[in-house]
Amino acid sequence: MGRSQSGPEDRKPQSDEARSGHPSSPGDGDDAERTPEDGETGRKPQRGGPGESAGAAGSAPAEDESPSAEGEPAESEGEPAEPEGESSTTSEFALPEGFAAPPSEESVTTSEFALPEGFEAPSAGADQEGSAFSTPATYTARNGPPAFTPPGGIPMVKLTKEAPWQDRMRTMLRMPVAERPAPEPAQAHDEAGPAVPRVLDLTLRIGELLLAGGEGAEDVEAAMFAVCRSYGLDRCEPTVTFTLLSVSHQPSLVDDPVTASRTVRRRGTDYTRLAAVFRLVDDLGDPAAEITLEEAYRRLAEIRRNRHPFPGWALTAANGLLAGCASVLVGGGLLVFVAAAIGAVLGDRLAWVCSGRGLPEFYQFTVAAMPPAAIGVTLTLLHANVPASAVITGGLFALLPGRALVAGAQDGLTGYYITAAARLLEVMYLFIGIVTGVLLVLYFGVRFGASLNPDVALVVVERPYWQTLASMGLALAFAVLLQQERSTLLAVTLNGGVAWVIYGAMRFAGELSPVASTAVAAGTVGMFGQLFSRYRFASALPYITAAIGPLLPGSATYFGLLGFAQNDVVAGLVSLTKAAALALAIAIGVNLGSEISRMLIRVPGAANRRAAKRTRGF
Repeated sequence: MGRSQSGPEDRKPQSDEARSGHPSSPGDGDDAERTPEDGETGRKPQRGGPGESAGAAGSAPAEDESPSAEGEPAESEGEPAEPEGESSTTSEFALPEGFAAPPSEESVTTSEFALPEGFEAPSAGADQEGSAFSTPATYTARNGPPAFTPPGGIPMVKLTKEAPWQDRMRTMLRMPVAERPAPEPAQAHDEAGPAVPRVLDLTLRIGELLLAGGEGAEDVEAAMFAVCRSYGLDRCEPTVTFTLLSVSHQPSLVDDPVTASRTVRRRGTDYTRLAAVFRLVDDLGDPAAEITLEEAYRRLAEIRRNRHPFPGWALTAANGLLAGCASVLVGGGLLVFVAAAIGAVLGDRLAWVCSGRGLPEFYQFTVAAMPPAAIGVTLTLLHANVPASAVITGGLFALLPGRALVAGAQDGLTGYYITAAARLLEVMYLFIGIVTGVLLVLYFGVRFGASLNPDVALVVVERPYWQTLASMGLALAFAVLLQQERSTLLAVTLNGGVAWVIYGAMRFAGELSPVASTAVAAGTVGMFGQLFSRYRFASALPYITAAIGPLLPGSATYFGLLGFAQNDVVAGLVSLTKAAALALAIAIGVNLGSEISRMLIRVPGAANRRAAKRTRGF
């Protein structure tokens, strides 16, 4: 129904016709005027209760109903009368007449942070910087200006093939992360960047082969660091322990780092494989090589599948040659040479049988040490005119863990104490296995009346020509046991001969201490080994480990064990202490010779090669 409005002058009571809900006559245009808001659809129910009535239906209310019962407010001066069926507006928040209500589907802006009209929100795909420390999208590490320069300047390290990659990577590993130069990717990759998980996996696999082959922890970290930088990964931190490898890469200062690890469970001695891995790392750092990740994985798989350069029978023969040459070095003759060789061959075959049965290395060394000692005791019981000590000492030379000893001492001297402690603990266990096997045989030999005289250690047999040839043969046999490349055998053999000549000149001609003579000879071996490795861009271990064979303390070890077997504990401890001092002299000499060679060779970055800082007693 229309709303009846009256001016101030028409203040008179409504007629019965208006109260009863009947429509007004057409002539009463001044009393009512229909608007769109007051149509049938805009009529609201009364708030007064169930007493309201619908006037449009034409039904008349009860005669006795009062206006207040019909929901009509009382008439007052200055207020227009409301038709029946509609409630009056009493809220002060209601919209005044003449203002249209906003559509219900349109949201009302109530926040001062909302975008004004006419501004569009940025698209969801736009690159938004979420942190003030994040790198801008237009910044590149290669072309951008340096953000920080240390007071002493940033050392210049050329990542080219002008220097061996071992020295270059060691230099950067010893630098703080903020001072390292930006990586220069040697290998190309797509615009999205290198596949970080695959690069880290390749890095760990290469490090695993190096660590399992006996390489030092510092060289393993340098190789892993070189692989990461070859593929453009900056802020990489490799970590090497005795059985665990890990590498962490952080893309930027605000991104989460990506870390991967790998466990080394099996160890094998194969220096041919070690040299192949070094060549792969060297090629990865060469921009002209253009080795993709797939090609690197393929070459790594070929390295793993390659067969050893020497068959099993050659290794057994090398064991016999090594023991025979070692017996000649301590004063043995032809018969001693043959006896020591037979004992070493028998011990090697027994060790292979134990290895096939899955026994640990401790028991393998225990069993392998028994045949040479048994042959020496047997010759003594038969009253043969041969020095039994030379036979037993020759057999021990083939078992002494010189490789693990050198690697452990090198790790300790370069600051990798956890790995060094684990390697030296391995050496101790293997040595205890040798002691157990030899002591067991010597104990029963003494019980059976074998007269083993430890005083023969005081007899010095000087045969320089034969002993020099024997030392070269020993180094050659040691190189075959280490599965070295055939191209390195000549250099290793000559290096072992030089080591014995220096030791003999200082020990016998100069009458110097055996410990000092051993240290100087080992230092010479280490220096020449580093020279050979830099000439061939390979690892120094193949040129060092086999060459120190003539210097191993085999005789001191044997006489220490003999003293314990004869209940002479003091003499046994003295001899074993001498053996430990000789072993330490070998390790320190090798490491010192390597460091001296690095100091003498002028290569880019060598002048800036920093050593690790240590405490000075406080």
